[in-house]
Amino acid sequence: MPTTNSKSNHFRSISLPGRSHSNHVRSISSITGCSHQTTQKLKEAINNLKALEVSNTSSAEVMYNGLLGLEELYKCVNVLLNLPQTLQAFSQYRLGKMVEDLLDKSVRLLDLCGTTRELVLHYKENVRDLQSSLKRRKKDSTTESSMTKFNSCSKKVKKEAKRLVVVLKQMDQDTERALVPKDADHDTVDMIKTLKEANAMRISMFQMFLSFLSVPLLKPKVSKWSLVSRLLINKGSCEGQEGKIDLETRLEPFEAHLDNFENGLEGIYRCMSRSRSSLLNILKELGFSTPMWFNLELSKEKKETTVEKLFGEYMCLFRKSPNITTSPYKSVRSF
Repeated sequence: MPTTNSKSNHFRSISLPGRSHSNHVRSISSITGCSHQTTQKLKEAINNLKALEVSNTSSAEVMYNGLLGLEELYKCVNVLLNLPQTLQAFSQYRLGKMVEDLLDKSVRLLDLCGTTRELVLHYKENVRDLQSSLKRRKKDSTTESSMTKFNSCSKKVKKEAKRLVVVLKQMDQDTERALVPKDADHDTVDMIKTLKEANAMRISMFQMFLSFLSVPLLKPKVSKWSLVSRLLINKGSCEGQEGKIDLETRLEPFEAHLDNFENGLEGIYRCMSRSRSSLLNILKELGFSTPMWFNLELSKEKKETTVEKLFGEYMCLFRKSPNITTSPYKSVRSF
């Protein structure tokens, strides 16, 4: 291994086995082959998401395609981050600060993605509860109670989604612009700019999805919806039954959309976790110590996971008891 002087302790030189030092320098200065192809794939993923952004449509299908596109973008980023040539470029051009910024945004977006997934789960649980109450034939007050609960859930989701949009806007403003080294070759410059553009696109797509959640996903027909609220009074009337059937019919595709959102967010969350690990490994290879804020995030995550596990065990223990009722809503984390 070539030795390093004191000025470059934070950026250890990386040599490839079986190659001379001159060949090693040439391999660093030109990121070619696989890395270039991966950068191009990442650009394609970014362009696909841009096309959704400018389409001016906000249907559930478009949002789901956006989540799938975001997952594909993360996959391309992860492949690029794990290439040896990428690490070589980060080392040669001393891009540790850029990696730290990417790691910071990765951790914050990972937390936000988890919160967004919890919102969707909460929404879906209330939809299923409303569906179950509508299917009951006996005369009771569960339908009215479920309607009230569903409306309350919609308001909570709307409020939290709007708050997260504000958080994302602030995150976008805080993003540092990558300083492109003057002596960097064309492919390295292209890689740096593409990674920064990918980071901006991730923030933008989460904004787009949360803005979609912040408006009522199930827009009621006023006349029909008012009938449902009077089901207990008009239980046997044709008018009441018509409103009930209409709502049941519209809830089915609504639940299917929420299932798609949940699956899409789950796939993104897994990719984001891998991206976080890749960025942390790069920092270690560059000789950087783990940022203090990152250690605090990991401690918080570990603590919350333990609490959630204990809560799950508690629920399993008392689930069979008919006298115990708990709220299905899982409190979301704040930023």
